[in-house]
Amino acid sequence: MERTMTVRELCEVHTHLLDKDIQILENLSTNLSLIANLNKANVFIDCPVLEGKHAIVVAEACGHSVKSVYDHPVVGKFAYEAFEPAVFYVLRTGKDMFVNRALTQEGAMVQQSVVPIKGECNRVIAVLIMEKVIHEEPETSKKFDRQDQQNSLVPEFIEESIFLINNQNRLVYTNPAAINLVSDICMTDCALGESIFDYFPGLADVLASKEDILMKEMNIGKKIFQIKKFHLGNKNSDETFIIIRDLTELRDKERELISKSVAIREIHHRVKNNLQTVASLLRLQMRMGAPEESKPHLLVSLNRVLSISSVYEIILASSQVDHVDLLELIRKIGDMIVHAEGHARQSLSIEYSGGELHSIDSDIGISVALVVNELIHNCVKHAFKEGTEGKITVCFQKDGPELEIQVKDDGIGYSPAVKPTLGLDIIRMTVENDLDGEFSIHRIKEGTLASVRFPYKR
Repeated sequence: MERTMTVRELCEVHTHLLDKDIQILENLSTNLSLIANLNKANVFIDCPVLEGKHAIVVAEACGHSVKSVYDHPVVGKFAYEAFEPAVFYVLRTGKDMFVNRALTQEGAMVQQSVVPIKGECNRVIAVLIMEKVIHEEPETSKKFDRQDQQNSLVPEFIEESIFLINNQNRLVYTNPAAINLVSDICMTDCALGESIFDYFPGLADVLASKEDILMKEMNIGKKIFQIKKFHLGNKNSDETFIIIRDLTELRDKERELISKSVAIREIHHRVKNNLQTVASLLRLQMRMGAPEESKPHLLVSLNRVLSISSVYEIILASSQVDHVDLLELIRKIGDMIVHAEGHARQSLSIEYSGGELHSIDSDIGISVALVVNELIHNCVKHAFKEGTEGKITVCFQKDGPELEIQVKDDGIGYSPAVKPTLGLDIIRMTVENDLDGEFSIHRIKEGTLASVRFPYKR
């Protein structure tokens, strides 16, 4: 007899839960029988699996005074959202769901209640499910006459193709969408009483599966379909529903998005390479033929090019093509400028801090990179006398609908009487024209504080 896996084993194999979270579920599972007895019901613990598409049953118990809803143990079985939407609603929202109807792993209709189980940081790690048998058949079910199913308004408006087959795999009901699907794929009419394999021989593996509920994707011809199977194995029926949904258009759009994403990344890669080429030419000019008095100006231009290039480097190093990590971008630019100043500036230190915001749009990132480059360069060049120690602090935070970036130093302090520099002009023009924001700079008790504020919605 095959050994049933423990809660910990199932969680370690199928979920991303932390050890503390697994311990919570282990402790709860030891009391599951008490909960089941108290409610005279079947009780389960379900956890979301690694890829997040399904859930897995990690523990179960049944009240001693009631007959179990299930004929066989379901620990280790998967639960699908299509059949148990309440479970996934609670996993996503953390809200309770009571007295909801659901389809069991064995195809029976039950009354279901679901509550969240929370772990570290109040995060939903699993759900506790209680299920009871529905003893009385609802009036709507009693009135449902299969002879009239073809004329029912409900299946008329369902886009999925619905096939009901008997235990000999012969069709006993099809909705209009199913009739159209057979006509489109098989170029023939769909007739009740015929074997479903006459139209879809590829379903043999699906129907041969011992799982009463199954969901998978299949290629039929040149199209992609989602196949759902659930078996009505009860005393009144031994039939199986096959529900087929056309995913071809959805998958085509996904491939199109992937292709666009690849193209965008290739463009980013080429832009980064071109900027690196410009930077290499500037370095070569500085080393080979530039007068000494021109080298500081070339270095400033070099830093501007490298700051913009940093945006593309960060994008290419991440999985996103349209966002850039703001803290990483600022740190990359700041370290480059401070370290590029040579031994005379090794006495300077720079620190970074950020709020809850982690990323910004890449097009905004280019303007931010240019502004931050100029602000830090001004600190290095003007705030400290050569050889003196100093500290630069760069911080950013989200303030309502605006993002604020501050660059502060403890140097000699800003003087409004000083003639405006090209760097400050670049900052003002970039902030006002590209970011639609405001720029301010003023002396503080110890040094200078420069602030950039601009609207940002994410």
